[in-house]
Amino acid sequence: MNTNKITTLTQAFDTMAQSIPNSEVEFWYARDLMPQLGYSKWQNFTEVIEKARIACQTAGGMAENHFTDVSKMVEIGSGAERPVQDMMLTRYACYLIAQNGDPRKESIAFAQTYFALQTRKQELIEERMHLQGRLQQRQKLTESETELSKNIYERGVDERGFGRIRSMGDSALFGGHRTQAMKDKLNIPKGRPLADFLPTVTIAAKNLAAEITNHNVHENDLQGEPAITGEHVHNNHSVRNMLGERGIKPEELPPEEDLKKLERRVKSTEKKMIKGCELPKPQDDDD
Repeated sequence: MNTNKITTLTQAFDTMAQSIPNSEVEFWYARDLMPQLGYSKWQNFTEVIEKARIACQTAGGMAENHFTDVSKMVEIGSGAERPVQDMMLTRYACYLIAQNGDPRKESIAFAQTYFALQTRKQELIEERMHLQGRLQQRQKLTESETELSKNIYERGVDERGFGRIRSMGDSALFGGHRTQAMKDKLNIPKGRPLADFLPTVTIAAKNLAAEITNHNVHENDLQGEPAITGEHVHNNHSVRNMLGERGIKPEELPPEEDLKKLERRVKSTEKKMIKGCELPKPQDDDD
């Protein structure tokens, strides 16, 4: 997503924000939010809202403090008005809706970041989107390497063999540096995975090579450690060459923030959102 698009979406979400009188609590109307998240039908959007409600309850939040049903009047022509169902949503509710929305929508990806932040400074939004991208790529790599481990185990390769295959693949990707050599080069703590400290582009590169290996192991019915090692090394060489054409040498990129620390920070932010953005409870009318 380019900077202009980020600016446009930021301004749109800022404009829609409402404030509770005599309070710093912000909220958004669901019907205002709906088109900005790429939904055109209220029925479809309420299905996403319901998933978000359930997620709120699962996380230990009081859903009624974040999702409040309201009715408001809308003009239907000739000055006439009719009531329509709407909903007041806290920042946390909006965040959960974005988390449960269609991930193919670019505006959903942006909203996940926007509503996760306590501040709306654009540079912080861009930073968090970058960090979230690393987390997503890391999860994809974990899944592809888990699948590769299962595939090769069925083809006569044990856990140690898988480690050797992965290390040889890293050597091909990192210009001759095997896994441990790269960990030493980047000063990664003992016992921690190399991938947890790599930039997004390198994690994606490792994942692409692993996915190709998975595919070709199945397609060509490769058996045994030597054949699978050759395949994985070849794929990592190919990915390295592709990066090289764009001026990228993976072994020369600096390490990034430990993903475990990042995950803890994200979870901490979510807990603060639950506590800090609840809608005030309605006061009972005096008899």
